[in-house]
Amino acid sequence: MFYNKDCDEKIIQNKIVTIIGYGSQGHAHAQNLKDSGVKVFICLKKNSKSVNTAIKDGFEIIEIQKAVEISDILVILIPDEDQKDLYYDFIHNKFKSGKTLIFSHGFNIHYKQIIPRSDLNIILVAPKAPGHTVRSTYKEKYGVPSLIAIYQDYDKNSLNLCLSYCKCIGSGNVGIFLTTFKEETETDLFGEQSVLCGGVSSLIICGFETLVEAGYSPEISYFECLHELKLIVDLIYEGGVKNMRFSISNTAEYGDYYTFENYFYNIFKKKMKKILNNIQNGNFSKDFILDKKSNFIKLNLLRDKFKNHLIEIVGSKIRKMFNYKNKIIN
Repeated sequence: MFYNKDCDEKIIQNKIVTIIGYGSQGHAHAQNLKDSGVKVFICLKKNSKSVNTAIKDGFEIIEIQKAVEISDILVILIPDEDQKDLYYDFIHNKFKSGKTLIFSHGFNIHYKQIIPRSDLNIILVAPKAPGHTVRSTYKEKYGVPSLIAIYQDYDKNSLNLCLSYCKCIGSGNVGIFLTTFKEETETDLFGEQSVLCGGVSSLIICGFETLVEAGYSPEISYFECLHELKLIVDLIYEGGVKNMRFSISNTAEYGDYYTFENYFYNIFKKKMKKILNNIQNGNFSKDFILDKKSNFIKLNLLRDKFKNHLIEIVGSKIRKMFNYKNKIIN
């Protein structure tokens, strides 16, 4: 674990940094670095919807050819599926020896979609929060933890560069964890698929459908299987599973253990091992890359399948009834 005391912000302040992409992570990294005294450019396509936003935020937009020429560090913050073409079309043969590429996710490096030249520094800086949180906590003089990793250390100073970068985006205030590209990639994909996204969305929709098919109203089913989830997640976030179990009723806690032991745990564990194996052996990455090559036929079919699910229709109506923005509801 590293903190601000281990970081020298002058290392990154003496570099020219270009952020490629200005989405969730891109805008946060760029603004935090700029506020920390780093010279930052933004690289975007001419037709990008983010161009005006980045200019309004005070950045100069440059094309990729210029970014490769003038930058000491390129920070690649575009979608995973677009990084390979970007690298081989513009960076591989033109980025000078000894310069640095920073990734925020190890997917393309770990799965050999990008095999970088050996005379480049290849590092990872992955804040563990959405971009808006990376930015808002920085402005509050706090920050979010970051994972860092070194894949290639050509100039033998990559760890110090990682730490300097992390300090300037705010992570040195709370903690910086050293990992590897392999570990970050595989655990990130596993967490998303088995728990945070695939796991949670499956539980919500299965629970909702089970209640509705049993004759219960969609509105009540929505409250019990989706709406109240935030209350539970907040308790877990604040103090772990133990805190959640302490805060709920005895009936709910007993039901937690009852279903944990009798229904969920053994089934989930077996399924999760299969999910992890699918990530480790590269099958998931192959499927994702193939779907990208077909213009995301499978992904778009799945989006269409779920966007009009009853839970989305009911939820939209219910959320409009709430006073989320402190407005008076008639």
